Amino acid sequence: MLGPFQTTTYTDFSDPAHQAAFRAAIDKVTRDLGRTWPVVIAGVEETTENTFGSVNPGDLDQSVGQFADGTVDHADRALDAAWKAFPAWAATPAQDRANILLRAAEMMRLRRHEFSAAMVLEAGKSWPEADADTAEAIDFLDFYARSAVEWAASRPTTPYPGEMNSVHYQPLGAGIAIPPWNFPVAITAGMCAAPIAAGNTMVLKPAEQTPYTGWLVFDLFRQAGLPDGVLNFVTCADGAIVGGHLVQHPRTRFISFTGSRAVGCWIYEEAGKVRPGQIWLKRVVAEMGGKDAILVDEDAHVEAAAVAIVKSAFGFQGQKCSAGSRALIHTALYDEVEARVIALTEKLVQGDPRDVANNAGPVIDEEARDKVLSYIAIGKDEATLLIGGETAPGNGHYIQPTVFGSVPEDGRIANEEIFGPVLALVRVTGYEAGVRIFNDTDYGLTGGFFGTKNIEDAKRRLYCGNLYINRKCTGALVDVQPFGGFNMSGTDAKAGGREHLLQFLQAKSIAERLVPGAY
Repeated sequence: MLGPFQTTTYTDFSDPAHQAAFRAAIDKVTRDLGRTWPVVIAGVEETTENTFGSVNPGDLDQSVGQFADGTVDHADRALDAAWKAFPAWAATPAQDRANILLRAAEMMRLRRHEFSAAMVLEAGKSWPEADADTAEAIDFLDFYARSAVEWAASRPTTPYPGEMNSVHYQPLGAGIAIPPWNFPVAITAGMCAAPIAAGNTMVLKPAEQTPYTGWLVFDLFRQAGLPDGVLNFVTCADGAIVGGHLVQHPRTRFISFTGSRAVGCWIYEEAGKVRPGQIWLKRVVAEMGGKDAILVDEDAHVEAAAVAIVKSAFGFQGQKCSAGSRALIHTALYDEVEARVIALTEKLVQGDPRDVANNAGPVIDEEARDKVLSYIAIGKDEATLLIGGETAPGNGHYIQPTVFGSVPEDGRIANEEIFGPVLALVRVTGYEAGVRIFNDTDYGLTGGFFGTKNIEDAKRRLYCGNLYINRKCTGALVDVQPFGGFNMSGTDAKAGGREHLLQFLQAKSIAERLVPGAY
């Protein structure tokens, strides 16, 4: 009997013992780097003629390693292996499936700092950001294990004379997971754990920016006792080759994706096409980003609002779909909040995230750096640059945390997803104007509200999947704040929610006549 789910506590890095343990983990992971990692199909590791590299974005001289450049053939064979493994895995009792996930969660607890250190080195995360990522992964494994057992039980229906009726949930089949690079442990683990817990089999194609971290997650499932073929691992230098092929494959039953709006829309469109030999409508779970706002009303607590704005905007360099990249500030408080935001941003310490003192690291790669810098140039034409606006020293993709003030509500930096350390402060004339601007976006993922008198109205009218009142708009916890958004933010599948496994299950209604011959 499983006990109640509890979220994982974050590591307190002010404790010297925790700092020493984390430094030891960084050293351990560093010694593991520089190898060549394979694809794994039906439990068999395969090397490829061509490979691609992963590099530490905070220290471009440090190679993370080389990875197999998978092909369409690898994709086909991986999907075939998943289908071959499906009947036995689907028939495995839910408690047995759950036990493997629980074992994986316990193993990750024991190696927690190792997974976090991998993200420091490969994704450029600060220690606390990486630790929170790993904690969320542990929670996904724990929570979805419990969900699998709950959904395996038959559901009663309204009684009907002479019949025994029930509803049973069964897995869909073989599908694919295409996770992002920005939460390479948590989202990857969650995107695999949920379908697998429900009895499905999968192909995992990790993000090409973070293949090593993806490998660690895959290998964790393997070490926890997941049977060969239930989860297959295929990396590639160009995600469109393997990922795109599997999206279009007629034997792909479901697609779990987190990433950009452009790719998500393409996946949704392609998944809707029924191809020769396809006998189902593909299930798509997609999370595609946001342009999230924090609305500061005239009776807000200035210091609390400013702290939340800075944390929401610059945590992991703004490279979160939940990042609060725009703050809509009532004109009565605008000058005060702007001043505090500037002062707090000045206190951020930028540099190599291997040093615990640094809380502002690099963006993920050269492409991201160039995109962010292009938006900064746009911002300099549209608004007032208050702080930052340039690249920062260091042998990596460093950009200063950047704040623009007096941003017009129709400005590009106030409306387009930048996915970097750029914050737009917008002066609003009143609460009603703030609500209108908050909702005037194609997205609807997260948002925040600071104030008192209009809280109940804000709960009703601010349109987003995750709304936070008087706190930052990032950091959703599993089964505390189920995560997912509206409109172009995705399918609102609510990862970490109690109904999330339904995305990977289908219901069978069974009616058994108790009196033969009676109709």
